[in-house]
Amino acid sequence: MSSTSSRRRPGTQPAPDRDDLNLADAQLSTCRPAGLPSSARALYAVVDANGTLARGLGATSATRLATGMYQVIFDQDVTAGGYLGTIGLAGSAGVAPNGWLAVVGRTGIPNGVFVKTYAADGSAADRPFHLAVLA
Repeated sequence: MSSTSSRRRPGTQPAPDRDDLNLADAQLSTCRPAGLPSSARALYAVVDANGTLARGLGATSATRLATGMYQVIFDQDVTAGGYLGTIGLAGSAGVAPNGWLAVVGRTGIPNGVFVKTYAADGSAADRPFHLAVLA
């Protein structure tokens, strides 16, 4: 069977059994506050390969620090946030270059995130990216 034919079929999930439903119900009703506060915001930034902030929510600036190294500054402290990034173009035309990235809080800047982008072979490379922060 070719890989294309398997992608054309819709995926299905198995139906949850009674134990799964009971466990999910029990966890929902006994949740204790943990992690981020209820006032948490979803922030994001879309950054071009040259470090230009194309758009964002709560993002105030982006800077290319060196090849494949960027910092993104937000309008609030993000040290307790969760970070998620992906290689992606700022516009809707074209295809983003192959690659991957890593994200971490910016050392010494509580409202900053450090992003390092790589080419598919693992070498540092300038890549456009999308960054989401739940803070």
